Amino acid sequence: MSIIQKILLVEDEPKLGQAVQEELIRSGYPADLAVDGLEASKLFGLNTYSLVLLDINLPYKNGVELCKEFRNLNKKIPIIMLTAAGEISDKIEAFNIGADDYIVKPFHFEELFARVKVFLKRSELPSDVDRIVVEDMEINFTNKTVVRSGKSINLTAKEFTLLVLLARNRERVISKQEILEKVWDLSFDTGTNTIEVYISFLRNKIDKPFEHKLIHTKPGFGYYIK
Repeated sequence: MSIIQKILLVEDEPKLGQAVQEELIRSGYPADLAVDGLEASKLFGLNTYSLVLLDINLPYKNGVELCKEFRNLNKKIPIIMLTAAGEISDKIEAFNIGADDYIVKPFHFEELFARVKVFLKRSELPSDVDRIVVEDMEINFTNKTVVRSGKSINLTAKEFTLLVLLARNRERVISKQEILEKVWDLSFDTGTNTIEVYISFLRNKIDKPFEHKLIHTKPGFGYYIK
């Protein structure tokens, strides 16, 4: 039996919110629309969602507060921020509070739904593989956990997906284009430095606390784990 993947859309611009909700439903994704932070908080507590599309500037309770709240309640649910702010500092803040992705308004529906699709699609890992071990790091697919040298490492859904891609291709250099296609499900470069930001986040969690570094860069080519 297939699992219904329901989306919580939080957007205070009525026309945009209704348009996105209608497109989601038309694409086969049931979606609840909240027009302010309090309504979003209430809906999140009453329902089970597979993904959250979250505007930052909201009445009563803003998107930053909501992102922190949702992340505390559910460590793994993908959260995509929708905002008019496009500065790198805004993006880093969104990632630091637990967001998995960031889309700047105005955006094309095609780009939004490409990102929604990759977050909701089922894992492509073979059914007989439940973990990968690289040196002193173990990635468990069943529990979606990462442990290094006995220390549990908390990753967002997007960070976990990126780490899995690198680990499954151990010692092979993965280009930015391949990362875009396999992690973000995009066949084109959006012109952002999102990949560099996520690699930096991974290094801070996977490598920084340990003497031996696992994630490496081959300048001009991409990234690899060794």
